[in-house]
Amino acid sequence: MSQPDRILVINPNSTQAVTAGIDKAMEPLRMTGGPAIECVTLKDGPPGIETQAHVESVVAPISAMVRSRDNDCSAFVIACYSDPGLHAAREVTTKPVLGIAECGILTALTLGQRFGVISILRKSIPRHLRYVGQMGLNDRMAGDRAIGLGVVELADEARTFSRMAEVAAELRDEDGADVLVMGCAGMARYRDRLQRHVGLPVVEPSQAAVSMAIGRSRLAWGS
Repeated sequence: MSQPDRILVINPNSTQAVTAGIDKAMEPLRMTGGPAIECVTLKDGPPGIETQAHVESVVAPISAMVRSRDNDCSAFVIACYSDPGLHAAREVTTKPVLGIAECGILTALTLGQRFGVISILRKSIPRHLRYVGQMGLNDRMAGDRAIGLGVVELADEARTFSRMAEVAAELRDEDGADVLVMGCAGMARYRDRLQRHVGLPVVEPSQAAVSMAIGRSRLAWGS
């Protein structure tokens, strides 16, 4: 019996527009002969993962979804920059489970010396800093700045891009970042435009994670 060749990308919030943006960002990674890339919404999740309580509330539902889809998927991606439930999900499957924060940061390290993170809200920043510290990468981080918009507000394209452009310039000019990471999966639709505007590599972390998932599932590392 052949192994499944499908990557499941899980948006842990319940905002369908975020899932649609992630799905569109996957288009460059869909190719003939490559794995199917399916993006799904965790309908029981909050509208946005904006607090530690939100992070913890979706751990069990993510694990349940991974367990329920284990037979028809070759890899899983948790598409939230807090990587909620990452280690718990890895305990319920032998397939690769990748978090977009971890993969986005690791990708940024290959594109520049010091990375900057564009966050949604200021209250997200301490959570991000804890994660970077756990990864042992404080010295490679230039800064983390917030645009001051929640997940649902990211649908306002003019306002969101304006704020992202401002924060990106601050990270570049004031903090010394030479590569940027989008700190929310809901920002996916703005990557190409922002990269052209700021003149630095911009990592969309869902793309980074799925790129790694493709390699992991094809090469069967760790299986």
